[in-house]
Amino acid sequence: MPHNHSDGAHVPRETFHYYEGQGSVPAEIEMSGAHVSRETALDRNPSQAVGEDLVADFDTPIARAARAAMSARGRTGETWPRPERCRIMSVANQKGGVGKTTTTVNLAVALAMHGNRVLVVDLDPQGNASTALGMERAVDSRSIYHCLVEDEELRELARPVPDVPNLWCVPATIDLAGAEIELVSLVARESRLKRAFSAYDAKDLDYILIDCPPSLGLLTVNAMVACEEVLIPIQCEYYALEGVGQLLRNIELVKSHLNPELFISTVLLTMYDGRTRLASQVAEEVRGHFGDLVLKTMIPRSVRVSEAPSYGQSVMTYDPGSTGAMAYLDAARELAFRTQSHRENR
Repeated sequence: MPHNHSDGAHVPRETFHYYEGQGSVPAEIEMSGAHVSRETALDRNPSQAVGEDLVADFDTPIARAARAAMSARGRTGETWPRPERCRIMSVANQKGGVGKTTTTVNLAVALAMHGNRVLVVDLDPQGNASTALGMERAVDSRSIYHCLVEDEELRELARPVPDVPNLWCVPATIDLAGAEIELVSLVARESRLKRAFSAYDAKDLDYILIDCPPSLGLLTVNAMVACEEVLIPIQCEYYALEGVGQLLRNIELVKSHLNPELFISTVLLTMYDGRTRLASQVAEEVRGHFGDLVLKTMIPRSVRVSEAPSYGQSVMTYDPGSTGAMAYLDAARELAFRTQSHRENR
């Protein structure tokens, strides 16, 4: 794992959340203005100065952040509940840049780290999920394209993700860019992925997460026909709200004509910046519309989340103690402990 150095005198305010059992115990870490004076310690009784100074040194904001990181690593041994049967979820939003791929990858890694068996299907021609999970993407690599167009079995295409047990990925390559055109002339073009899932023994899996492209074309339709649940990441900005209405209409169309079992199970707020009033307003509006479908956890803006894919990693393995990693860990845990009580919304 790359070693990261602090880059300046100012350390931002960060909030970490801890879980003990199923309860949530938030521990807020104030990361500004904490200076421990050694002179003050030395002015006290010399026999006490050394011991008290050590306590003071270990009570600095950076020390508390380090303890939070160690706590995050320690939680990897916790086993989360596994669903009674495999949950197939499409991570969809036709607007780009809202965190679909980041959400898919980090939720998958977090779930796999806690005892669930997860398959990620990269259905985005950009292949960013494949890159983040360390998949080789050579020109002649076999990918989800060969499943959709050439009927190759998913089991033959799924590859184990390096250094993350219980996690597999069906990668995407540039070939997928032309798949929508090639699918037009094929029989049952909207259900090619569903047929592939039907031939795959999902008893060996707990979750299948499909990373959809930022569009509402045939690839996204294939994902929605193949799954039961839709997870919608929504960026906490105004323009993100404009695209949600069109997405909801398309989900209703797919539900009416192609997949009556389809329903929205989860909404995740991403790129939340608590310093802006707009982010709070967007979050409030989304919660007002979707209600309990919205996860309580919100994903903050995080530099570490953006850096991780350049190292072929998720933020969960790149920097487990970062705010982004902790937030995705909390979101994945919330997802795992939720029952599928939202089926009445179908």
